[in-house]
Amino acid sequence: MDPITFYSVSGQYGYFSNFSPHPISLKGKTWPTSEHFFQAQKFAGTPDEEEVRLAKSPMIAARMGRSRKRPLRTDWESVKDSIMHEAVRAKFTQHADLREVLLATPKAATTI
Repeated sequence: MDPITFYSVSGQYGYFSNFSPHPISLKGKTWPTSEHFFQAQKFAGTPDEEEVRLAKSPMIAARMGRSRKRPLRTDWESVKDSIMHEAVRAKFTQHADLREVLLATPKAATTI
């Protein structure tokens, strides 16, 4: 079975991408995409967090989050995986249509 890829939002499984236009509600705010949320959390509790949330596109949010001109939170390396998990979980629990497609994907056999 071929792996499912979703590097492009316009591809067959593009809605799985963090750049797909599926807003999520977390921390009392609406985030335009899961990418906006993830990148903004690098600056949680600072004005930079809100600037990233308001970015006009997920690509701009990603660039803002990757810029080291903004002070990265000191615990980022230890929390980034849980933040991504939170964003992706919100996306698939808050959008029933995406959840249905995800659950309908073929299960791949894995060997570790």
